[in-house]
Amino acid sequence: MNRASANRMPLLSGALSIVIVAMIVVTVIMLARQPEFAFDPERLPFSRQASAHASTPQNELTRRFDQAVYMLHAKQYDHAVTALHRVIQLSPRMPEAYVNMGYALLGLERYHAAHDFFKTASDLDPYQANAYWGLAITFEHSGDLKAALGAMRIYIHLAKANDPFVRRARSALWEWETQLARGPLPENEKEFIDRGTRQWEERNLPRHDTATAQ
Repeated sequence: MNRASANRMPLLSGALSIVIVAMIVVTVIMLARQPEFAFDPERLPFSRQASAHASTPQNELTRRFDQAVYMLHAKQYDHAVTALHRVIQLSPRMPEAYVNMGYALLGLERYHAAHDFFKTASDLDPYQANAYWGLAITFEHSGDLKAALGAMRIYIHLAKANDPFVRRARSALWEWETQLARGPLPENEKEFIDRGTRQWEERNLPRHDTATAQ
């Protein structure tokens, strides 16, 4: 190795380190920008069973409720809304129906309407924990993080000891508290993050992974 090459090696190593750190920073920023509670029926605590005290006719009620749960799993939110409208007609005071309607509306990105259904569920049954999770999501999307914190704290308070969603709920509390303490990003910092994110996305589009025809 000649002297010129030896002198270039530390420079190349330093440049490579800077590139790697920059890629890590942009990746972390992109992950942080993703909504923590984007609707995913496999990761949200919607009700999976109808109330035992639901009104008659029980057979149709149970069938419609089960259909709605299936549609939520399948992300067929319009069909879930249709089934749940019928459930509410049959049993207008069943909080689980209103909770699931709220989650179906979240899937349709109708956050204001979803909030109303979650609120009705919590009014019908103040111990309906998953209604408060839903309220927290709608508050987050409206930008009211203080209200989101309050609703999620109620969820944690009401959750059972073995509830698998409590860990995510505590993670949400930490995230929202951090955002409130930090405050809004300055415009120049926000612009830098957006620009870096766009560049990262452009470099990693699927077409860059496709073999080039020879």
